Amino acid sequence: MDSKVMSMQEAIARHVNDGDMVAIEGFTACICFAAGHEIIRQGRRDLVLCRMTPDLIYDQMIAAGCARKLIFSYLGNPGVGSLHAIRRAVERDIPTPLEIEEYSHFGMVSRYTAGAHRLPFYPLHSYTGSDLPRVNPMIRFVESPYDGKSIAVVPPLNPDVVIIHAQRADRDGNTHLWGLLGVQKEAAFAARHVIVVVEELVQEQVIRSDPNRTIIPGLIVDAVVQEPFGAHPSYVQGYYDRDNQFYLHWDELSRDETSTQTWLEEWVIGVKDRAEYLQKLEVSTLQRLSPGVALAEPVNYGQYA
Repeated sequence: MDSKVMSMQEAIARHVNDGDMVAIEGFTACICFAAGHEIIRQGRRDLVLCRMTPDLIYDQMIAAGCARKLIFSYLGNPGVGSLHAIRRAVERDIPTPLEIEEYSHFGMVSRYTAGAHRLPFYPLHSYTGSDLPRVNPMIRFVESPYDGKSIAVVPPLNPDVVIIHAQRADRDGNTHLWGLLGVQKEAAFAARHVIVVVEELVQEQVIRSDPNRTIIPGLIVDAVVQEPFGAHPSYVQGYYDRDNQFYLHWDELSRDETSTQTWLEEWVIGVKDRAEYLQKLEVSTLQRLSPGVALAEPVNYGQYA
């Protein structure tokens, strides 16, 4: 069997095609900017981008002209303000028109969950009294077969490709993930193809030593990419902190289309890969993001063969 371990360039070239539905998930933490940047470099177009919280990475991908549609819940630069490139695309068709499909957070969780379980829809109460069903025709209401009451439903979400960043995995794609979790597991099980990007590639016995931390099993993984600092400016618990200065910097530079494109040319298109991107970062930046040490207590799983 071919190895699942490959470079980022190969993983994107193999599994991300023009017109695909792509989800780069990770709730605040573990957002794979390295994968998004490689998609930009490879010139993918007409993508449908899915994400619970479109972060800077989707602002950058949309500014680069990669997407025709965005399926999301919360939209913004977390803790800072608007995503200006997305606003330009929605309001002024710059650089291309962008269709949007909005849900609540739980609506997106429900869509991924229905997709993972191959359900026809998922019922939820949280749209009672909401205006979202008025602007999103995909949110519908059905009569419960049990009490006859009306309840909102959302359709399953089954992306062509889901990209997950995590702390470590083995060569088969069995993946350890800890810290602040989002819908990585549900999104991965809902996907047709899964790319796992990790800080470290480890031996199988490391994964087996802590089975409860194995959020994604290798049986659903198509590609494993080792990409240290692949989530910067997002963070990876235990490896590096969130680069809050960059989030503030992006708010300033992305307000202008010219400065946005200048940044993309220098930091994404102008570098060949993530390693070259890291070389451009100042050493002081990497030192500033050092997470320190906060060890968990050991767990005794008992003796096993």
